[in-house]
Order: sequence, then C-alpha cells, then structure tokens
Amino acid sequence: MLTTLIISGCSMCYELIISAVSSYLLGNSTLQYSVTIGLYMASLGLGAYISKFFNKNLFNVFVTIELGIGVIGGISSLILFLANIYVLNYSVVMYLVIIIIGTFAGAEIPVMTRIIEQDENNLKVTLSSIFSFDYIGGLVGAIAFPLLLLPKLGYFSTSFLCGLLNIIAALLIMWKFGERVEHIGLYRLLGMVLAGTMVLGMVFADNISNEIEGGLYQDRVILIEQTQYQKIVMTRHKDDVRLFIDGNTQFSTADEYRYHEALVHVPMNELDKREKVLILGGGDGMAVREVLKYDEVQHIDLVDLDAEMIRICSTNENITKINQNSLLSDKLTVHTMDAYEYLEECTDQYDLIIVDLPDPNSEVLNKLYSNVFYRMCGGVLSDEGVLVVQSTSPYYATDAFWCIHKTIESEGFQVKAYHLEVPAFGDWGFNMASRRELSENISFDVETRYLTEENVSALFCFGKDEISEDVEINHLTKPVLMDYYNKAEAAWR
Repeated sequence: MLTTLIISGCSMCYELIISAVSSYLLGNSTLQYSVTIGLYMASLGLGAYISKFFNKNLFNVFVTIELGIGVIGGISSLILFLANIYVLNYSVVMYLVIIIIGTFAGAEIPVMTRIIEQDENNLKVTLSSIFSFDYIGGLVGAIAFPLLLLPKLGYFSTSFLCGLLNIIAALLIMWKFGERVEHIGLYRLLGMVLAGTMVLGMVFADNISNEIEGGLYQDRVILIEQTQYQKIVMTRHKDDVRLFIDGNTQFSTADEYRYHEALVHVPMNELDKREKVLILGGGDGMAVREVLKYDEVQHIDLVDLDAEMIRICSTNENITKINQNSLLSDKLTVHTMDAYEYLEECTDQYDLIIVDLPDPNSEVLNKLYSNVFYRMCGGVLSDEGVLVVQSTSPYYATDAFWCIHKTIESEGFQVKAYHLEVPAFGDWGFNMASRRELSENISFDVETRYLTEENVSALFCFGKDEISEDVEINHLTKPVLMDYYNKAEAAWR
C-alpha cells in the first residue's frame, strides 16, 4: 500500500513536469497539458494491456518497472530541455518520453494487484485497497507539485526526486520480499547505484540548470529564480541586462525606456488630473519610474502576483540602477495579489490605469485580457480617466492586437491604438481608452529619451499589414485571444 501511494504520486508529478516544461519551452499551455494528459492516459492503457503477458517472476517484473520508470522519469526534465536545444523536432522527444513513462506506469498497478492477489485471495479487498491508495497518491502528487516541489526545487530536482522515490519503492519491495526476487543481489546493487545517481542529480541540479539555461539564452545568465508562479531569468551582455519570465523577454535595459515611455507618457498627456495611478503588472518598477516623473501624482498602487518579482527588482543592483529604486518610493503601495481579484475588491477611483501584464499565452493571463476584466477596469476608473493596455505586437500578432482593441471597445470605451519599434521586441503596440474622446495632440512636460512632440504622432499610424478587422471579442467564457496569440507565436517560432 505504501508503494502504491509513492508510485501514484510520482506518476502524477511526471505528467505535470512534462506539461509544465513543454509549456515553458513552447508556450500554449492548454495544448501542452492536453496532449500530455491524453497521450499519458493512452500509454497507461497500453502498459496495462502489456502487463497481461507477464506471468512469471512478478516481483522481478515489478522491480524492473519501478527502476525503469525511476530512471526515465528522473531524467525526464533533463531530456526535454536538451531536446529543445539540440533536437530539431522537440515534440517527437516529448511524445516518446510520455509514452515510455506512461507505459511503465500503466503496468505498475496490474502487476501489483496480481502480486497481492497471490497471497490475499480476496480480489474485492485487493482492488479496493490498491485503487484507494492509488487515487490518494495522485492527489498528493497533484498538490505537492505546484505548491511545494516546483517552487522549492525547480524542474530538475523535482524530477530527480520523483525518480528517487520510484527507485525507493523498488528497494522497499526488495527489502520486504527479497526471497521472492530472483537475482536479488544484482537488483539491489542496481537499485542502490540508480538511487545514488538520482541523489547526485539533486545535489548538482543547480549546476545542471545553469548549464542548460546557458544553452537556452544567448547571453550570460546571472540570475535564475523559480518562484511559485514563474521562472525568472536574468542575463547580461556588456551593459545590456535582460529579464525573462518563463522564457519570454520582459525587457532589455538597452531599450526598455522606449516601451515604458510610450506606455506611460502617451496616456498621461490625456489627463488633466494625475493624482492617483493604478499599475496592474509592472513588477519590474520601470512603469513606476516613469509615473514618478509627474509631481502631481500623489499615490500609485502596483498590483503584481509574484512577491519574488518585486523582491528581485527592488534589491538587485542590475535592476534598481535602471528603475531608479522606484519600488521603494513613498508614493507607492505594492499589492502582491492577482489583478483580477484586486479589481473585484477595489473601491477606489483612479485617474490612470496602466495594464502592463505579460502576453496572453495562457488561460490565467487570457482572463486578464477579457471583456469582463476591462469592464472591471472601467468600474475603478474616474469619469475623465484613461486606461492603457500593453497589447503585444500589431505586426507579429496582428489578430491578437486588434482582438484586444475590439474587446476594450466592446465595453463602451473610446479606444486609440498606437505602436512603436522596440529593438528587443520588434514592433510593439498599446491600446489607450477612455469614456470620453481622446486626442492625438501630445506635448510632454517631463524628460524623455525617445518620445518627442514631433515623432509621437507617428505612433498612431499603422501599415496595411498591421491591421486586422476580422476578429472576435475575447469573452471570459470564449477565450479566442489565446488562440490568436498562439497561432501567431507558432508562425514566428
């Protein structure tokens, strides 16, 4: 029963590891989780079918299964990351890993049931006990992975640990029922060697991670943090520091000012009153830095889900030098919570709302680009206030950009789209909205590095290949935006 609990928890973790790694590397988390779960379930069935052909030495068969799944599962994260770097077709490798682990896992319970049945002679009790512990183990693995294993250990240590637990399950069987395992000495030696290998993998997981990350990123990696919500990586090349979240570029210090000046100063120009500002996302502090250039601003609320992101960007010298310690400003209040939940609970009114969230490449983020979300933004926006939303690239993700535009418009806003060239990103766009008519006559009374009164009018001009009218509104219950974005990402990958 203990062995059943262990192997079931590990089996669930392998599913989640493969899904999470593939989502991290390829994006489109819905597709990755769906493919992994579907193929894994089919492989479980294949393993269960194959198990009927094993009629002799069932203890040996079970121990072999556990050692096999321990090895493949233990190095699964390493295999997938290396495949992404060195193999042209990552998906084929991912499918093979899923099928191998799933087939091994599918044979575990049938073989174990037959082993117990040999002694108990009560099939009802045997099956009920086995499946009870199997389901409980699955629950333990499903809870432990996102809340404990991934944020505390990361991908590599988690997979090595699960592999170790499978091997320990085999060693437990060999310790308890050694007289029933043929060639027990050889199996015990192999089990100890493999267990030691998994332990070494855990010990050197950070070294392995640094080497792998070095292959994923062009520049030297100077920081890696796996938080409860995301993986944060910082790289450096000469004076250019770049921050990545789950593999996606968040900013480059060489040109981030272009993005943040456009994000903040264009909507600020539309306001007569600039006392209270809400920033959703923007945990790097760059948007706060630009807002603080206005003396009229009395208070800024910044809402970011990840407290570790705030900690890094308020203490790491590579970042604080660029954001000018904006996250330590007396005018700033930081709320480490989900932006959607914040808006549900908020009773304040803001002159400016800046939505500086990551691109809508997952279900969680897609919710923050929905019609309901913009309706909630409107509920905390003053009558003369302005809302601005970073809206991905109108060139690389044209349908996604105009879907965001149309979705904001559907909630009764007057919306103006604008864009500019940010070398680290390419052509990048924003949507500015208000309940009143917006102008394009912009003048700046703060210091800027890129924007001028002469070049700002060009931000509102779009080429023919950057416009799409045949798009739907992104509803909370019909997330079309994620599909637009994932198709664009696949086309340019």
